[in-house]
Amino acid sequence: MIIVGELINSTRKEIFNAIENKNSDFIKEIAKKQEQAGASFIDVNAGIFLEREEEVIEWLVTEIQQVVSVPLCIDSPNPQAIEAGLRAHKGKAMINSITGEKARFEKIAPFVTQYGASVVALCMDDKGMPETSDDRLRVADDLVNRLTELGVPKENIFFDPLVKPVSVNSLYGNEVLETIRGIMTKHVGVHTICGLSNVSFGLPNRKLLNQAFLVMAMAAGLDGAILNPLDERIMELLKATEALNGRDEYCLGYVETFG
Repeated sequence: MIIVGELINSTRKEIFNAIENKNSDFIKEIAKKQEQAGASFIDVNAGIFLEREEEVIEWLVTEIQQVVSVPLCIDSPNPQAIEAGLRAHKGKAMINSITGEKARFEKIAPFVTQYGASVVALCMDDKGMPETSDDRLRVADDLVNRLTELGVPKENIFFDPLVKPVSVNSLYGNEVLETIRGIMTKHVGVHTICGLSNVSFGLPNRKLLNQAFLVMAMAAGLDGAILNPLDERIMELLKATEALNGRDEYCLGYVETFG
């Protein structure tokens, strides 16, 4: 399972304060703890610093890469900030994100090819955010074709099926699961990835719903997640699901974790 550690996000008060005060030791410690807990990538988001996002994200990438060996996920809606992060990054990064929207695709796709990056591809386009799995799969089909035509290897594409709150529509969770199954069956070689928290928005005991949804999504084929790797319970469920779902040969990962 590919884990993107989500904790270095400037919308979190402690991260915002650390950036404001240039407290690199605090940022580095959070990054190291996520790697030690099993993160495959460390997400880096400086979006709250609108006017100086490029400068901040470059600083974060430079500082974090001094203490971790895993690559970073450059997370921003701002193409200039993404490029600043990629320029500062050593090795192969991940971009979060590209979409099927014409303007967004044209701005981000050149970075994917120029830097050889992996990319989170959101299943949305100029028609908006899809309601159904069929519409999500239509966008995914289009994005696979457009990205691979540019020479992007399938293994560098991470489809995000767009998780929406089940408090708004009780079928939204099922639509995501159907999308994951469809993508992983039709486009062998790509990855699927999602954040969990949207599914539980507006409901009590959100952690429980997030945990249950992760297990269901992994059973549907999900092989990547954006989450807090310091949450021991969700990481335990992840290891157990891998063992039960045929992704952990001889359950060696499970035994290593719990034996």
